[in-house]
Amino acid sequence: MAEIAQVKEPKPYPQDVHNIELPGKSLLLVGTAHVSKESADLVRTVIEQEKPDCVCVELDEKRYEALSSKKRWESLDLKQIIKKKQLSTLVVNLILASYQKKLGAQLGVTPGLELLEATKAAKELDIPVSLCDREVRVTLRRAWRATSFFKKNYLIATLFASLFDKTEISEEKINELKSKDVLSELLEELGEALPQLKEVIIDERDTFLSEKIKQSQGKRIVAIVGAGHVEGIKKALTQDRQKDMARINTIPPVSPVWKFLGWSIPALIIGSIAFIALNKGSAIAGENIIYWILANGIPSAVGALIALAHPLTIVGAFAAAPVTSLTPVVGAGYVTAFLQVMLMPPVVKEFETVLDDMGSLKGWWNNKLLKVFMAFLLPGFGSMIGTWIGGVEIVSNLF
Repeated sequence: MAEIAQVKEPKPYPQDVHNIELPGKSLLLVGTAHVSKESADLVRTVIEQEKPDCVCVELDEKRYEALSSKKRWESLDLKQIIKKKQLSTLVVNLILASYQKKLGAQLGVTPGLELLEATKAAKELDIPVSLCDREVRVTLRRAWRATSFFKKNYLIATLFASLFDKTEISEEKINELKSKDVLSELLEELGEALPQLKEVIIDERDTFLSEKIKQSQGKRIVAIVGAGHVEGIKKALTQDRQKDMARINTIPPVSPVWKFLGWSIPALIIGSIAFIALNKGSAIAGENIIYWILANGIPSAVGALIALAHPLTIVGAFAAAPVTSLTPVVGAGYVTAFLQVMLMPPVVKEFETVLDDMGSLKGWWNNKLLKVFMAFLLPGFGSMIGTWIGGVEIVSNLF
């Protein structure tokens, strides 16, 4: 186990800067708030004064690109995101970004400014930058898999509720947030109901960040991380956790139980219709097939209609739901989202205003990108309802 010696903090720096000696490395660990101008100023000051061999930041490639690229939306291929079944990840990313932007607006600063400022200062001084955070897609997928079935609904409701919360932040709260990691604040708001989230979003990333910092090149390192990670990283630096890296950087496979349930329901429906055909005749079986089509197609189409999707998307929802309900490979929502993107593609301006538009009900229906999300969520929810209604009716006809 590696030993670290805590050195007395340099006088010019506040208590947010932690001076740590590692074997062969000298590290300045800077804890920041992700919506604080003071943090951004501190980060630049430390880098310019220390001129380290490497600057480590709590970013992955995707988040860095999102922060630094003004034209990032132009390269976003929604069709590919839908094909890869990453649309739900994008929705959650945008909800979290909207939450941070709302806090940032009240604090008068762009979320993530201090991380971007760190990379800018490093490049100006020709210092290598190391992006040390775990890929955000892996973090979100692991968090979702770690959340129990019943608490997933609580998580979704909490995330969406945060979009429409218009409560003004008090001056006391503002001062608290300026010295705190916003992600930690969000986790505290979720409370003790979802302890699995803290393990994935904070504890695992403490391990990931600490190991990446130790692997960074050079002997003098400055690392910029959210304040909520500082204590965890300091503890992780004293231990060899390299053996955990492969596990925490992998998206867990779907449970065999869910795979079984995913295929058993279609098998039950198809088997029931076949049994009805053999024992009660093809006419009765045909009536059950028609019932299945209507039970799935109508709720899914209504979902697309509520989203004010393109007329052909609504038709597509009706046609796709009865088929996609019989296979866990693809859901009706992915079909309708793809149709909506093809028929009413969002323009760049709507990508740029999406974080603001998410905060109002009107925005969800006016922004074409948010309409894609609704064309994904609502028909899928309608199809799920239709599957249970149709399934119960068809199985009951066996007797």
